[in-house]
Amino acid sequence: MSVREINFDGIVGPSHNYGGLSLGNLASARNLGKVSKPRAAALQGLDKMRANLALGLTQGIFLPQPRPARAWLAELGVTPEAAEPALLANAMSASAMWAANAATVSPGLDTGDGRTHLTIANLRTMVHRSHEWPATLAQLRLAFADPAFTVHGPVPPTFGDEGAANHMRLCASHNRPGVEVFVYGLSGGPFPARQHLEACRAIARRHRLDPDRTLFVAQSEQAIAAGAFHNDVVAVANERVLFAHEQAFADRDAFLAELETKFPDLELVEVPAADVSLEEAIRSYLFNAQLVTRPDGGNSLIVPEEVRETPAVWNWLERHLAGNGAIRDVRVVDVRQSMANGGGPACLRLRVVCDPATVDPRFLVDEQKLDRLGQVIARSWPEEIAVADLGAPALIAAIEQARAELLGACGLDELI
Repeated sequence: MSVREINFDGIVGPSHNYGGLSLGNLASARNLGKVSKPRAAALQGLDKMRANLALGLTQGIFLPQPRPARAWLAELGVTPEAAEPALLANAMSASAMWAANAATVSPGLDTGDGRTHLTIANLRTMVHRSHEWPATLAQLRLAFADPAFTVHGPVPPTFGDEGAANHMRLCASHNRPGVEVFVYGLSGGPFPARQHLEACRAIARRHRLDPDRTLFVAQSEQAIAAGAFHNDVVAVANERVLFAHEQAFADRDAFLAELETKFPDLELVEVPAADVSLEEAIRSYLFNAQLVTRPDGGNSLIVPEEVRETPAVWNWLERHLAGNGAIRDVRVVDVRQSMANGGGPACLRLRVVCDPATVDPRFLVDEQKLDRLGQVIARSWPEEIAVADLGAPALIAAIEQARAELLGACGLDELI
């Protein structure tokens, strides 16, 4: 068995728009009402996947969900044609592209039964995301139908769960047992704390994790209030490395002391607030990066263009690289369309450690497959969408047809 980490990226859907629906997501609010470019957004996402393939990584995909969300609207007793604009906007959101919120994943190396467990996120805090989970569940049960996996439905919506964006794993290498860290919120000042402690505990029990190798840590109120609506906006982990802002956690010292007890090989890369403020970190999405291990054993930090354009952030990275720190390589990608809606490179992917042979091959990609998908997107995705036009019948028809074409190109017509 060849166990490795696979990054599954969400393909940006044809309804990608700037509806400003996500309270606490400052980029989403800042760009409310602007004209989006779904075609460019999706092609930027494919280019990011190509960059991963060039690094020698294994790459997977998740497909856009049905938009408008007709089944959800039907439960509310309305059709897309009759829905009021605010309701329709929630049904047209393309936010499922941020696969980091699809589920929480525990590799079989960490679980009591040796299976890789995935729990679908309920995303109960935000209306536009709360209806995503049934389509996510259907897709992940196809991708991970092999007996090596157990795919759970969502935690009951009494407790909010936002998936892997609030979960980290530290290990000697991806094919070794790890320590799993669940990050929850208590208060976010003016913004909701989206991840509940009880949801984290429920997932750990479902996944049959060893309590001695599991931690629960509170995200700092400062970070949430500054716009870190998920932990992955201020911290990311990969193998031995924890890359975090100084103000990411509510009780930093206690957390690090406990983590070092459970994982003595920890390599902490901490960015001081004196060098990079929370505001600069969040605006640039320095930590919403993919920290990955290349086949040669080195690591690469995949950051958005906005990191290079933020002087304090880029200066810190250059000093770290010059000092021969734990992060040795930085790759810059253009995901501006996703960034303008509040999601960076890490938001777009779900990490799954497993044997690729156990994954439905329709959800894995190479350069040739990405080329085929790119042709569909270039031909079928809307070039632009203005929020005021979301209810236009011609646009709705074009969005539904575009998605159907992509599913056909992937051989996944059963998801229609």
